[in-house]
Amino acid sequence: MRKAKFQIPNSKFQIFRSLFTIHRSLITIHCLLFTVYCLLFFSGCAGQDKTYKENMVIMDTVCTITAVSASEKDAKKAVDAGFAEIKKLEALLNFFSDDSEISAVNKAAGYKAVKVSVETLDIIKKALMVSDGTNGAFDPAIGPLTKLWGFSGKGAAGIPQDDKIKNILPLIDYKKIIINNSLSEVFLQKKGMAIDLGAIAKGYAADMAIEAIKAAGIKAALVSIAGDIKGFGIKPDGKPWRVGIQDPRADGIFAAIDLQDKAISTSGDYQRYFVKDGRRYHHIIDPKTGFPASNSISVSVIADNGYAADSFSTGAFVLGPEKGIKLLESMGLSGIIVDAGKKMHITKDLIGKITIEKPL
Repeated sequence: MRKAKFQIPNSKFQIFRSLFTIHRSLITIHCLLFTVYCLLFFSGCAGQDKTYKENMVIMDTVCTITAVSASEKDAKKAVDAGFAEIKKLEALLNFFSDDSEISAVNKAAGYKAVKVSVETLDIIKKALMVSDGTNGAFDPAIGPLTKLWGFSGKGAAGIPQDDKIKNILPLIDYKKIIINNSLSEVFLQKKGMAIDLGAIAKGYAADMAIEAIKAAGIKAALVSIAGDIKGFGIKPDGKPWRVGIQDPRADGIFAAIDLQDKAISTSGDYQRYFVKDGRRYHHIIDPKTGFPASNSISVSVIADNGYAADSFSTGAFVLGPEKGIKLLESMGLSGIIVDAGKKMHITKDLIGKITIEKPL
């Protein structure tokens, strides 16, 4: 079994006090609701560096890029490069688009391999690595269940019949996703299988956007794609980026934490969901049962990379608070889990580093 180890380095990254609240639900999809508040200050000692921020709707959600530069022209050029990278990945990875590479792979399930781009191959390989690390709690082959439950920006299809879920479960198996590195091909072994990268794609896109911004010569930036956030460098005022974590059962945030050259992602049951007969049904589906995971209501993960934070937050959510915390600590990741009783669990390394803004 492949195991991943994610190290979290110290850094000098800093943010402002922000006030920019990211609500994953505003536009649609994904799992969590996150609030980033980044206040932009202008440094009096770091030359004329300033922060420039732009928003754009991509990947069916609000994306925000903040760049630090002494030149507005240079900052805009870098921000445009970041958005272009996110758009490119959206076109390749969109589960709901007939034109994406992921859809081409899914349509060919059971009968032929499909040649894909370097980016698509790379993210699938990373997804399989996380699947191994979570023992299948995160599974990119979740696509058939995604379709059956129908959670999307347009709502949900309702509670599927038990026999339909039972029939689909054999298709949910990441070990039947076959990669040919030399040919850059992906093959799904069984007809009916489908890859859905929704629980890793935004974090991965944040990683790639940061790389594009760095290549443009910018010294510091923050990329937020709904609740998936990645940053590098330090702000002009020398303070760390301060990120708020959405209260899963009320407006506003319940906790805040400083980020330093890292990514943070939250998976929550409070976005795409519906309530029937007093029970909440949401979009984070347990690959082994076919039903929404129910032991946690919010999981935030901090990692060096956005793809790791994104995917491991889903995996830890599915596993529940006790197993989830053990998983994160074994992988060298940091995390905050709110269980179904609204009790907060954190990894040992975060003790003393989280500010509780209000009780849950």
